[in-house]
Amino acid sequence: MIALLRGEVAVRRSDHVVIVCGGIGHRAAVSSETLHHVPAVGGETTLHTHLIVRDDALALYGFHSEPERDLFLMLLSVQSVGPKVALAVLSGGPPRELLGAIAAGDAARFQAVPGIGKRTAERIIVELREKVSVADVPVPGGTPGGIVARRGSGSSNPRGLAREGLLELGYTPSEAEDLLRDTEGESAEDLLAQALRTARRA
Repeated sequence: MIALLRGEVAVRRSDHVVIVCGGIGHRAAVSSETLHHVPAVGGETTLHTHLIVRDDALALYGFHSEPERDLFLMLLSVQSVGPKVALAVLSGGPPRELLGAIAAGDAARFQAVPGIGKRTAERIIVELREKVSVADVPVPGGTPGGIVARRGSGSSNPRGLAREGLLELGYTPSEAEDLLRDTEGESAEDLLAQALRTARRA
């Protein structure tokens, strides 16, 4: 398995790059989000990768960060979502924003992606929402947040956990309080989802 490429950029196109490692050029399909972080030809870069083996081809996919690669693999687990559609989803924004959209049940965010209809967008939410918790959502620095707010956690203070979740997502304490002010729900996940929907409308 090729898990990482580090080397010189030999080719930089809208949907793929070629990275030279040890004299060998590796072609990797990338999202627009990853491409933003790839330097011009001749520059040095590092990509996290995932290799898909098929009967007729070896397809390598490159990602700027591990959270983006992890989200790619999550998307592939959804019925009717293949690598091309998964990359299109990833082109829609940073992993943090996309994971937040899943947690908030924002199917419209995914329906706006070329190649995804209403049914597939709703399927992404239904199939991945249970898998996404604040622990999976990267904070602005790119590392996963703490273990916070997972449905059924049994916490006696769901509002406090939802507040912690918003802080992990980069909101200030005052912003978190404002977003949670009018939310209602019995679980931290429900409160967090409502707060994220409010944030997206602001």
